[in-house]
Amino acid sequence: MKFDGITETIQRALAAAGLNTRSGLMRGVTDTIKQALSAARSTQRPETPSPVAHPEGSAAGGRFREHSFANDAGTRDYKLYIPASYSPESTEPVPAIVMLHGCTQSPDDFAAGTRMNSLAEEHGFLVVYPAQAANANGSRCWNWFRPEDQRRDLGEPSIIAGITREVSSTYRVDPRRVFVAGMSAGASMALILGEMYPDLYAAVGAHSGPPYWAAHDVPSAFAAMQGGAKRSHASSSTPTIVFHGDDDRIVNASNADAIVERVTSAPGPKPVRGSDKAGTAPGGRRYRRTDYLDPANHAVVEHWVVHGAGHAWSGGSRSGSFTDPTGPDASAEMVRFFLSQLRAGTS
Repeated sequence: MKFDGITETIQRALAAAGLNTRSGLMRGVTDTIKQALSAARSTQRPETPSPVAHPEGSAAGGRFREHSFANDAGTRDYKLYIPASYSPESTEPVPAIVMLHGCTQSPDDFAAGTRMNSLAEEHGFLVVYPAQAANANGSRCWNWFRPEDQRRDLGEPSIIAGITREVSSTYRVDPRRVFVAGMSAGASMALILGEMYPDLYAAVGAHSGPPYWAAHDVPSAFAAMQGGAKRSHASSSTPTIVFHGDDDRIVNASNADAIVERVTSAPGPKPVRGSDKAGTAPGGRRYRRTDYLDPANHAVVEHWVVHGAGHAWSGGSRSGSFTDPTGPDASAEMVRFFLSQLRAGTS
């Protein structure tokens, strides 16, 4: 392996974990170095060219606007992508997807890496990118592990829900077709939002993140990321699509299993596990997809395991951080899953 320097590698891995490298909470420098070196191996960008045909960065023709939102819990900036096809005079409301970046990322970085703005142009939906503030978390991670940030109408969930409502009230957004997705810490926060605001979000996309209520402080967050947290007995009825690389050294892939378990154990008729579908993405990554179907044969959970992938957005662009261009296109699959939901009125 080639590294720009051991120090930089360690800093990046700790930042991805949502941990302040100057904090005294980390126990054992040796263990930290081992985790960092493993993380570096899993997050190197593959040499294979990206198989995805979407343009890099922001799509041509749309508008990428900066905004700010504040409530009693704090203030956060956010960016809003408006596709060229959107017209405020139209009588047809449009879907909206809230995208929550991972640690050390920003809205611009996450938009470039996921290519979600290009999909917005293709399908005609708005994309909302809340930005974590550096004074809220030094690594710009969403604070998914703090009890006060895992509750409805408190902390960061209330801010992100407030941003979502602000966009929905300012633009012609279909309330049946509002969705939330995220990467790593952003995935965990997306799951919290799906759990706390099922009236607001019709479905959730979680890529490489721990499940809801997997942690209550920094040490338990680190344990959860390594697959050692106790699983909550609670369940969620919000339809969810889950992506995870099985070689992820930052967030263990067992976390994806825990997310699936939460949704499939919700009260009511139990989803039936469909047949596994194995395949190979155009870029070369093999994957396994498992659908869990309700009595009407609609998918309430999709579980994608990307073989050999690390802590990276599957099918993403090299223009963003933490991406793996060789995997199946997580962005396109999430959009398909979202727009196919019954509540979204398209099936």
